Amino acid sequence: MEILKLNKISNLVNDVFDKKYTLVDESTNPVAVLVRSFDMKTNYTLPDSVVAVGRAGAGVNNIPLDDYAKKGVVVFNTPGANANAVKELVIAGLLLASRDIVGGINFVKETGACEDIAKVCEKNKSKFAGNEIYGKTIGIIGLGAIGRKVAEACTNLGMNVLGYDPFLNDNIISLLPQSVKTVDSLDKLYAESDFITLHIPYNDKTKNTINEQAISKMKTGVKILNFARGELVDNTALLNNLGSKVAKYVTDFANQQIINKDNIIVLPHLGASTEEAEDNCALMASNQLKDYIELGNIKNSVNFPCINLDKNSKNRITISFIANENTQNEIYKLITENISVSGSSTAIRGEYGYSIFDTNDDLDTLKTELSKLSNVTKVRIL
Repeated sequence: MEILKLNKISNLVNDVFDKKYTLVDESTNPVAVLVRSFDMKTNYTLPDSVVAVGRAGAGVNNIPLDDYAKKGVVVFNTPGANANAVKELVIAGLLLASRDIVGGINFVKETGACEDIAKVCEKNKSKFAGNEIYGKTIGIIGLGAIGRKVAEACTNLGMNVLGYDPFLNDNIISLLPQSVKTVDSLDKLYAESDFITLHIPYNDKTKNTINEQAISKMKTGVKILNFARGELVDNTALLNNLGSKVAKYVTDFANQQIINKDNIIVLPHLGASTEEAEDNCALMASNQLKDYIELGNIKNSVNFPCINLDKNSKNRITISFIANENTQNEIYKLITENISVSGSSTAIRGEYGYSIFDTNDDLDTLKTELSKLSNVTKVRIL
């Protein structure tokens, strides 16, 4: 079985896939795809042979999730695998926003030919003075794996931490340092924060979260960090308020509108660019793919329900389907008429459903009959 790599992937994936698999850079009929940043929406035609896609990272804006779900193709991501790497860069961004480190570095570089460089630097260092982060308030928008790590790090640095998450619950709160104060609205976070950092996914609802209206509610001199997605910030609104309401903007996403602007620091998407993060993401994605290919279990899918069933019989059949009561009844009818079931599990996520059935019976006839159902998108025998 071929696993297609659309990007360079850590060699550690070779430790996950055994001799049944071949990792390749080109294939017309792979069983699965490993991807990082490659644009699968516009640059790739998915072969019918593909049963799953593993994204070595958290963001999946480069993958047509709904189109693949309609074909029964499960898409996995790796939440938390790169969280520490991003957290560390956020802390670096926090310091870059607070102290004019970049300005100081550029000054020394430009003055390098001076004979008495030490004296010149000493004389001019006041031009690059900044502020300490100790005792300042940072507002964290999004309290997922990365947001929680940032909250912990900022707490340890002596900052006051405010947290907002639209899906805040007791479990999330229990994972935060006790000193973190959670708020139930962005307006409260904007009003109190000296720094604001974004850790939410990009979608239609979160696009331009930081816009003209949001900025108007912030403290004068606020410093904004964006290591999540560039589209979360309205660049026009940002530029309109830069140097007045907004003191600094540090982002990991380059854009023609914001490069070479005073008080904006742009990094080339370095958030997850550490050897450790790339290894973690690749291993996590590969293990999830292998578990799905061999056992049909789904963990960390972004377009199908998560489901896990220990295999307790000789054969297993998995069914992906468009979720509705009629389809589920048709599937159940065919199952009960054709096999003796020793174990099963079904889960629904939005429009899409997924079932696993274990049996010691032959499954070839059942697979043929299930595949004829109009809303069944993929059937596999494992």
